[in-house]
Amino acid sequence: MYKVLIPQDVAESGKKYLRDQGYEVVIGTGWDIDTLKREIADADALLFRTAKYPAEVLEAAKKLKIASRFGVGYDNIDIEKAAELGIWVAIAQGANAMSVAEHTIALLLACSFNIVKSQDEIKKGNWEIRNQLPGIEMNGKTIGILGVGTIGKLVAEKARYGLGMKVIGYDVASGTLGYNCPEYIEMKDSMEDVLKESDVVSVHTPLDKNTRGLIGEKELSMMKRTAILINCARGGIIDESALEKALKEKQIYAAALDVFTSEPVDLDNGLLKLDNFLASPHNAALTKEANEAVSLAAAKAIDAVLKGGRPAYPVNEPIFKSN
Repeated sequence: MYKVLIPQDVAESGKKYLRDQGYEVVIGTGWDIDTLKREIADADALLFRTAKYPAEVLEAAKKLKIASRFGVGYDNIDIEKAAELGIWVAIAQGANAMSVAEHTIALLLACSFNIVKSQDEIKKGNWEIRNQLPGIEMNGKTIGILGVGTIGKLVAEKARYGLGMKVIGYDVASGTLGYNCPEYIEMKDSMEDVLKESDVVSVHTPLDKNTRGLIGEKELSMMKRTAILINCARGGIIDESALEKALKEKQIYAAALDVFTSEPVDLDNGLLKLDNFLASPHNAALTKEANEAVSLAAAKAIDAVLKGGRPAYPVNEPIFKSN
């Protein structure tokens, strides 16, 4: 019987699917490096979340055939080492896209209508905040999408047809050409064009060597002083120090992050002290519906590999060595 290790628990749908296929499902006792190395040693498959899986953990896995991600980000696992060891790394592409897109729109509107600040003032007895802090309508404004993939397209659709916004985009991974972009997304020749023209910039790229620090002091200086910046992708894409400076100096109007460079976010992070900043705890993809869909998708990737096939959405190509 194949053993599937789940160091951080997931929704029941995935676990039930794996058990129904005859696999032994083991929930881990911790996700520090030493515990992971010990518990992964005899696992045939790994269903992983946010814990770190560096080379030393993967090298401890003597039987591992696949590491399937509960989600779409894979910057927390050494995919090159996994390939070298003959281990597939797969993601649950698209399973949580709707939740992330809706969360992005929620943050956009919370910023534009000063929802949190208004609530805080009401609780202090300041009803006159209604006249002191006017909101900003999104109808007719321009939203710039950086990363026009599955989630980026859903955000674009909701912004265009739900809020009446003009949509422009730039595909950070492949340049100006988005994959099967609908006609209402105007693809730009550069990221700079998007930054300069947008009233809202929404980030939807993976975190890799090309996107780490993608938006820093220089890029923030290109944006409108009335612009809103949103990141529901990965921490590290935006330079948080540069963002804090830009918000303090009113270089941009507001920003909202669901993801941070270091998580859980440090309570001393200066962004948390700013009135024009909103935070959510990396939970854009954690709706009830998305949790079940992602868990099942990750489980199906494991099943595919353990039955001799390949996962639907691999992010590496394992090197299989002959005996």
